[in-house]
Amino acid sequence: MATEAAPEWLVKGDNAWQLAAATLVGLQSVPGLVILYGGIVKKKWAVNSAFMALYAFAATMVCWCLWGFRMSFGDRMLPFVGRPDFSGLDGAGFLSAQGFAGAYPAATLLFFQFVFAAITLILVAGSLLGRMNFKAWMLFVPLWLTFSYTVGAFSVWSPNGFLFKAGVMDFAGGFVIHLSSGIAGFTAAFWVGPRTAKDREAFPPNNILLTLVGAGLLWMGWTGFNGGAPYAANIDASVAVVNTHLCTATSLLVWLILDTFVFGRPSAIGAVNGMITGLVCITPAAGLVQGWAAMLMGILSGSVPWFTMMVLHKRCRILKHVDDTLAILHTHGVAGSLGGILTGILAEPRLCRLFFGDDPRYVGLAYAIRGDRAHAGLRQIAVQLAGIAFIVALNVVVTSVVCLLVGLAVPLRLSEEQLATGDDAIHGEDAYAVWGDGETYEQSVHGSRRYQMTANPMSSKVDDMI
Repeated sequence: MATEAAPEWLVKGDNAWQLAAATLVGLQSVPGLVILYGGIVKKKWAVNSAFMALYAFAATMVCWCLWGFRMSFGDRMLPFVGRPDFSGLDGAGFLSAQGFAGAYPAATLLFFQFVFAAITLILVAGSLLGRMNFKAWMLFVPLWLTFSYTVGAFSVWSPNGFLFKAGVMDFAGGFVIHLSSGIAGFTAAFWVGPRTAKDREAFPPNNILLTLVGAGLLWMGWTGFNGGAPYAANIDASVAVVNTHLCTATSLLVWLILDTFVFGRPSAIGAVNGMITGLVCITPAAGLVQGWAAMLMGILSGSVPWFTMMVLHKRCRILKHVDDTLAILHTHGVAGSLGGILTGILAEPRLCRLFFGDDPRYVGLAYAIRGDRAHAGLRQIAVQLAGIAFIVALNVVVTSVVCLLVGLAVPLRLSEEQLATGDDAIHGEDAYAVWGDGETYEQSVHGSRRYQMTANPMSSKVDDMI
């Protein structure tokens, strides 16, 4: 029986799955990328890197509820963005009513789309680790969310967006999230400047095991990332989940094989990169392609970004000049655009109907040629390329403007003293306090009198006795 808390339009199974999927995506960021970032960087940057991810998650949530959600999915205000309002705070009204998609309340959609917005900002941070001023990052997050992410999300995903109306196929965020973060991160890295020469020469992970733990959370969380895209617990969600893991496993293996044959040894960090490129590449296509196509995409996502990162990057002057700390341009920008193009080629008509409805425009070029509809397939490729071009241009321009504006308020880059010291100079905290009562070995043996007195008021008396 319908009640006020469970009206007739509410499908409880779909609502439960969508909330669970959103939680899985949230766990990709917190603690997933928090752990991955904290482990994959040099020891002196572990706290700062993990903290940048944690801050972005929290700041995005507040901005998303206040204005971000409605700018991304609300009523059209401008051709590229929705009208901001405070509906995200109206639990008794707007959030309790049925959302623009799915058989559940708008509150579920708000939360689901929030975790996507948050992980995008955290991915951007991956390009800036090891030198960005944390205060500048605090300003960058809300500004970039407001003027870049919302525009991309509205244009591609909102029913009122011009790319959505044109028929672009982005199943779960290959353009909106991954291409955006890759281009924005690379652009921001240009404006912030590089790490110190010493850090660029040697930046070993401080804890590869923690990196693998974070990577595992990222991989398993993608079940919700792509499985939640159909906005329902349906057949397409199941297909998307299987394709996601099949492509990812294939990509990881291909990257691992290339590392082994070219460099002579298998690399755990390389395997993580291959895993990520597989996840990213399949994202725009997860519920739209057959299993063999997902494997083909895995082969290409494990090899094309590997080539751009390991070979092309070392030969291209601009790629060498810009210090993209975790190679987000390759793992997300290249892999995301690759996935978008392959979606336009390999999208299967019946699976497209499951996701888009009975719209004949949505068909991959390979199937369009077989069905004597080559013009429809070529049109789809053109739309996919137009989507890539728009996202690239948007993020280059907006990210540059945001960085310049933030730079007027606070320095984008840390001071030389902070760059030399890292976490302790920036936050007054170290990742590994393993000596004495919460002190590091360096603080215990070589620490300043100020630190000792702050940590233990009795330390001054002990010093006098010594």
